[in-house]
Amino acid sequence: MERKDILFDRVSKSYGDTAVYKDFSLTVEEGSITCLLGASGCGKTTLLNMIARLTPYEGKIENVPERISYIFQEERLLPNLTVRQNVALVLGKGADRQKVSEILEKVELSGKEDAYPSALSGGQAQRVSIARAFAYPSRLILMDEPFSSLDTALKIRLIDVFCRLWREERRTAVFVTHDVEEACMLAHRAIVLREGAIVADLRSPQDVPRPYGEGSAFKTALLRALLGEAP
Repeated sequence: MERKDILFDRVSKSYGDTAVYKDFSLTVEEGSITCLLGASGCGKTTLLNMIARLTPYEGKIENVPERISYIFQEERLLPNLTVRQNVALVLGKGADRQKVSEILEKVELSGKEDAYPSALSGGQAQRVSIARAFAYPSRLILMDEPFSSLDTALKIRLIDVFCRLWREERRTAVFVTHDVEEACMLAHRAIVLREGAIVADLRSPQDVPRPYGEGSAFKTALLRALLGEAP
């Protein structure tokens, strides 16, 4: 089967007089997890939104799937719907009840199907967001700092949950984070952005998830790039 990498071809994006990207090119490899890091305002979320067709731009972005899942920092659950209903919503009318139950079991929410978001902890609510993203029949998952508000132990558990679901279908995933440990646990490829340009493009041969806090050449190079040193 022919690969469908996402291709940025000389993409430019400005907000008023402020240029975020100019003639930017990038290949996002199909079936891999790509992490975007960099200082606030360097264009990480803008890049996600351009892929998702949520913001206009100049240039071309090719091979973006029609169906995209998006996991935000906030859970963005509908408060008047139960956990089951929030997940089933993305499947439309006639959603398969068994499919919803199965994916809730995979994110360790069995027994919470009829709970409302107000009765969930922050970690449980984000599990619902992850379940919803994987329940939707997309080929691309975009994530904007989905673990940033969680404590370390919960973050590790949810990254493990995400990776278990990802391994079943190996969808293309692009995620934004400020956390080097998240990138080292979850990314096949880490891209450091600065002023709309790629200053480091690093890869790890290890599969995901990787142990939290593990020392590696990948991590050292990523830290050096974020500090502005040569990777």
